[in-house]
Parts: sequence; C-alpha cells; structure tokens
Amino acid sequence: MFESLTGRLSQVMKTLRGEARLTESNIQDAMREVRMAMLEADVALPVVKDFVAHVRERALGQEVMGSLTPGQALIGVVHRELVTLMGEANAALNLATTPPAVILMAGLQGSGKTTTSGKLAKLLREQMKKKVLLASCDVYRPAAIEQLKTLASQVEVDFFPSSSSDKPAAIALAALDFARKHYHDVLIVDTAGRLAIDGAMMAEIRELHAALHPIETLFVVDSMQGQDAVNVAKAFAEALPLTGIVLTKLDGDARGGAALSVRQVTGKPIKFAGVGEKLTGFEAFHPDRMASRILGMGDVLSLIEDAQRTVDRTEAERFALKLKSGKGFDLEDFKLQIGQMKKMGGVSAMLDKLPGQLAQAAGKAQMDDRQIRRIEGIINSMTPKERVKPELLKASRKRRIATGAGVTVQEVNRLLAQFEQTQKMMKMMAKGGMAKMMRSMKGMLPGGMR
Repeated sequence: MFESLTGRLSQVMKTLRGEARLTESNIQDAMREVRMAMLEADVALPVVKDFVAHVRERALGQEVMGSLTPGQALIGVVHRELVTLMGEANAALNLATTPPAVILMAGLQGSGKTTTSGKLAKLLREQMKKKVLLASCDVYRPAAIEQLKTLASQVEVDFFPSSSSDKPAAIALAALDFARKHYHDVLIVDTAGRLAIDGAMMAEIRELHAALHPIETLFVVDSMQGQDAVNVAKAFAEALPLTGIVLTKLDGDARGGAALSVRQVTGKPIKFAGVGEKLTGFEAFHPDRMASRILGMGDVLSLIEDAQRTVDRTEAERFALKLKSGKGFDLEDFKLQIGQMKKMGGVSAMLDKLPGQLAQAAGKAQMDDRQIRRIEGIINSMTPKERVKPELLKASRKRRIATGAGVTVQEVNRLLAQFEQTQKMMKMMAKGGMAKMMRSMKGMLPGGMR
C-alpha cells in the first residue's frame, strides 16, 4: 500500500546524509519533496499543508544529538507527526454497556462492510471471548444476506435470519430482541450501501441508528478509493455520530492517501485495518506502528502479536524439545513451519511488517504464497518414511513425488536443497550458534522455486 510513499520519503532522508546539521535551507528542500510524496500518495491537500507546516516547525527547533545524522533527526520528527496525524494511539473498541453491545457498520457499497463484519465477529469471538450475533439489514442486495450468513458459519458465530422483503428497521429491532433473549454479548449489524452517497441511504441509516442506539458506529472505508474515500468519510461523519473508522484493502496497490487523511478529516479514530479477503486479515490499527511501516522501519510488534495469536504453542514446545534432544529437523517439521507461516497471513503479510532492508532481502529470494503451496504439495506426495529420512529420495522416488505433486523433478531437487540449508540452520540453533544462524538465514528462505 505505502510502497511508493515509503520510497519517496527514504530518498528525502538520503539527500540529508551529507549535511552536517538541519538548517532552514535543507529542511525547506526536504519538505518540498515530502509535500510532493504525500500529494502523489493522494493525501488530501489541507492535510498535506498542515503536516508539512508542523514538520518544518518542529524540525527547525530540533536539537541534533551527536549520535544522530540530520536525516535521522528529521525521520524522528516525521515519524512523530505521522503518528499524530493518524491518531496518537490505538483506539480500542468500546463495549462497556449492558449486553448486547450494538456495533453498526456503515459505508458505501463495495467498501467491504460485509466481509469486515465477519472479520470483526471472528476477532471478538477468538480474542475477546464474546458471544456474537451477526445481522444483515441490506435488503436491497439479497446476496449480501447470504454472504453474511456464510461468514457467520465460517467464523462460528450466530446469524439472525432476514430477507429482502423485510424492512431494515424491523430486522434491526428483531435482531436486538433476539440478542437480548439469547444472552449475546455483541450484536453486529451490517447495513446497506450505495454506489454513491444519497439522501435515502443516509435517512435509512439514521433511522437504524435511532432504533438501535449503538455503542459503536464504525465507518468502513476502502483505502483504494484515495481522495474519494476522504470525501465520503466526511459526508458520513456529518450524517452520523461515528465512533471510529475501519480501513479496508490496505494490501492493495493504491497510494495510501486515505489512511493518512481520513482521521484528520473526520476527527474520528481509525480502529481497525483490513488486509485482503482472508478472515485472518484484520488487525487493530496502531498509528505508531503504521508510521514505522510508512518510513520503512517495519512493524515487528504486530508480527510478534500475530505469532502469539496463531502459532500452536503445544506444537512449538514439541518442536523446541525435539531440536534440543538432537533428534533433528525433518521434512514433516519443515511443512509444519510453513503451515504456521500461512496461519500468520502468508508470506506477503509477513514481509509487509518487516523493516525495509529485511523485506527487500526476502523479496529478492522470490518467495511467495504460491511457492509455499507448491512446497506443501511436494512434501504431501512423500511417504511418512521419506519425510523423516530424505536420504531415501533417489531418482525413481523423486519422479514419483514430482508426478504426484504436478511439478518437475528439478523443483523437487530445489526443495530438498532448501531443506538441507534450513536443517543446517536448525542444527546451529540447537547448539546455540545464533551468529552462525543469522548468517545462514538468507539461504533458509524457500525462494529458489519458480
């Protein structure tokens, strides 16, 4: 999402490398580039003006410590201002009310409201241990009701049935009554969208708001809409007492302006960010972490949190004990580690949170999710004995495995070579040779497969 903006800002900082200190002249030049970078990223013009003015003001009064270069000092100022622009800190969901806590989802058609409703239900059930009920008031698009019903089944929460012949307000009140009688902690109500803002849509959602008295009214905005997203957000903020924003499609190739503009324009905090269609692609929005990602510093904290939520601790402990006992690392272990990576959102999601240089190094290894699936297919085509003892894999066995996985023998050979590199790294890990392990990490990445 922010690749272009990150690249431009990195170039700005590099131009200051040869400077001895921050001066009005070099700050002026740097701010001109920052301004252009943000406008190219489709950030709203008033937001750009305020941001550049604040950075210039703070940079001029910035004391450059002996251990910092002018570029590093300016990065610090830009980082702090990006955090301020996007909301200082994560704004948690407010559920402090007599159950059920009602969450009303608003937004244009195609913004991702229905998918976001399912993702939010999954997060509430798994991370907050809430009993959730999903209801759809989108009677104009029957597929939306079926889609939400399917999502409710996938994330294992309850669904309140409705049909296109029902009135939206009647559905909402009936769902609220059902949630009270069945002791649900949270009721998430998906509303109808339109292709553009219109009076009828605004009147309907205001009626739903008046009937439900939601504790949270979340505006779902498509990050790929750019400047249009900001205008839509402003219109909704004027029509409804919004409590927060959900940014969707942050994995897209849009320029990221909505993420940097929408909070400033609406005055409402960004609470969540959605990444892709996968139900796991949903996370709390942390302005400081997003600012680090924009500046190419990565978001290691979110990566650690992803691991803590998704990694099977029992399996991880078993794996650690196996390494310590000296029993070795086999192809079955290799497949399990790849499975854990997939649970964390896949390779692309992990790379997005790595600092710039590490992400580039991993990217050069040409590793992607399709190759990961191919690796799994090759290992699944092996017998249990072959996975434990790869040395058994001679020419005839490799041909059989390649045929079973639908790949070439060369690809099987490449996988085995990558496995051997990973195996060596695991042996170093078991012996405590961290420095050696770090030097070998480049070879560990399963990127040689094409």
